[in-house]
Formats: sequence, structure tokens, C-alpha cells
Amino acid sequence: MTANLIAAVLLLAVAAYACAGGTDYGAGFWDLTAGGAERGKRPRWLIDHAMAPVWEVNNVWLIFVFIIMWTGFPTLFQTVFSAMWLPLALAAIGMVLRGAGFALRKPARRLARRRIFGAVFAVASLLTPFFLGAAVGGIASGRVAPGTEASAEAWSNPTSVLFGLLTVASTAFLGAVFLARDAARFGAPDLVGYFRLRALGSLAVVTVLGLAALAVTHGDAPYVWNGLTGGLGLGFVVLAAVCAAATVWLLLRASGAWSRFTAVGVVAAAVIAWGAAQRPYLIPTSLTVAEAAGAPTTLRWLGVVTLVAVLLVGPAVVLLYWLDTHGELESLTDADLQRSAPGLGGTADDD
Repeated sequence: MTANLIAAVLLLAVAAYACAGGTDYGAGFWDLTAGGAERGKRPRWLIDHAMAPVWEVNNVWLIFVFIIMWTGFPTLFQTVFSAMWLPLALAAIGMVLRGAGFALRKPARRLARRRIFGAVFAVASLLTPFFLGAAVGGIASGRVAPGTEASAEAWSNPTSVLFGLLTVASTAFLGAVFLARDAARFGAPDLVGYFRLRALGSLAVVTVLGLAALAVTHGDAPYVWNGLTGGLGLGFVVLAAVCAAATVWLLLRASGAWSRFTAVGVVAAAVIAWGAAQRPYLIPTSLTVAEAAGAPTTLRWLGVVTLVAVLLVGPAVVLLYWLDTHGELESLTDADLQRSAPGLGGTADDD
């Protein structure tokens, strides 16, 4: 029972990272496709301002996933990272380069350097989710098992490729929906329609790739296909479809309010559908939750630590997101600093 509970927490953490981190990856995708320096100036300006306050915190969910994996399910951790070390290493390198590119692009004074750092940020935002999705595809298709040696076939098979493309398309969808709302918040009406159109287009791509992935799993990952077409897995697939239809309806409305929530619902429901389809396996059909679980004492303490972490970190993260979406985390401008600095024509009480 404890092992199943920890496995459910692991799945929810993966869904949280897919939504929170996926939104940032999606912003990088639209940065890459924004066009040249002049044409892409406005979209990139919005991306910089929208991402800056919270982009680092989204990796908290990834760290949470790793901790649960190696503590609660060490056999799963060893199996996955041994058999697919290459795509996971490339994804990790992409995370580092992506963060460095984003952090260094804005303060760079020379145009050539800004372009280089921007290209690193944008390309890494495309490759990292692809390799993560490809690794998930290898797990879903059962191509890894305890003792499996590393091979390209484990993550370059049809299911992995489609899962990788679907992951990239999903991040692009999330990024466009969030940026459309950010454009309204930052007073950029021209970019509202710009990103709404891209959100609708990327959702269409997600739908096509999702149907293609479902068809491929019929022959390449039959256990997952059976889980997605019946029972709890099918329920979450239907929920994802309902959230997708609601997102389209909301994006076509003038305000577009609540579209972020339904877009998150699409991706979260899809991730949970995958996890539900694999039950009771962590790796179909070779490693069950019970077989991969650590010692009962370890799992109980992991549950306690997880509860404490949720109680301590959860409210802080929620508050951070709320402050960001309500425009309370805007960067100080030179004028702000001059108004608040003593001796520069203002005082700290001017505001």
C-alpha cells in the first residue's frame, strides 16, 4: 500500500514538472521560431519578462522526481539510468546550457553574443524535452528491464520518437497559452493574438501526434495501449480531450480567462493517463511497483518527508506563482532605483 502511494506521488511529481517545466520549454520553442532579430524582437521581449521571475523554481519538481526514484524505487532508478544514460545525459546537458543561455542573453551588450546565447537557450529548449519524452517512450514500450544494457534502440524506437515529438509539441502548446495571457498582463495586445494563434496551432499538432502515438502503441507498446483504451487510463484520456476542447473555446473568447488551467489540465491528464495505463508496472511488463520498491521503513520515512516537503514548499511555490501571474514580481527599472535611493531625487518612502 505504501509503495503504491509513493508511486502515485512520483507520477504527480512528473505531471507537475511536465506542466511547470514544460511551460518554460515551450517559451524557448517560440523564442527559436520567432524569426530574425527585428521580427522576433517583441515576442522575445515578452518571453524574457514572463519567464524571468520563476523559471528556476520549476526544476524543483524534477529534483523531487529524482529523489523519489532513487530513494523509493532504486531498482527503477538504476534500470532507467543504466539503459538510457545517453538521452538522459543529453537532456541534462540541455538543461544546463538552456539555463546559462537564458541567464547570459539579457545582460550581453553585443548583438552577436545575445544571438549566440539566445540560440543556445532556444535549441536546448527544443532538444531537452525531446530526449526526456524519448526516455519515457522507451519505458512505456518495455524496452528496458533490470539488467538491460544501454542501446540506441531503447530510446530511438517508434514509440520513443513519437513520445519525444509529442512532448515538444505539448511544451509549445503550454508556452503559447501562458504567453498569450502574459501578453495581456504586460499590455501587449498585438502579442495576445500572436500567441493565441500559435496555441491553437500547437494544440492541433498535439492532437495529431497524440492520435499517432496511440496508434503506434497498439503494436509497439500493447500493454500501455490496452491501459489507455480502457479503465482509469481511458478516463484520463477523455479528461485530456475535454480540457483540450475547453482550451480552444476559452482561447477563442475575448478574455481567454482560465485557459491556463485547462491547458495544464490537458498535459497533466495525459501524463496521469500514461501512468494509470502502466499499472501495476513501473516498466511494462518487467518491473512492478512492488518489485521496484525499497525497504518498507524507507518508504514510510519517504512518505513522511514528502508530506513535510509539501507542507513547507507547496504554499511557497503557490504564492510565487500567484505573485508572478498578478504582476507582483516585475523587475526594478533604473527609474525605480533612482526614486528609492537616498540623494538621487527621492526617498525610500516615495512609493
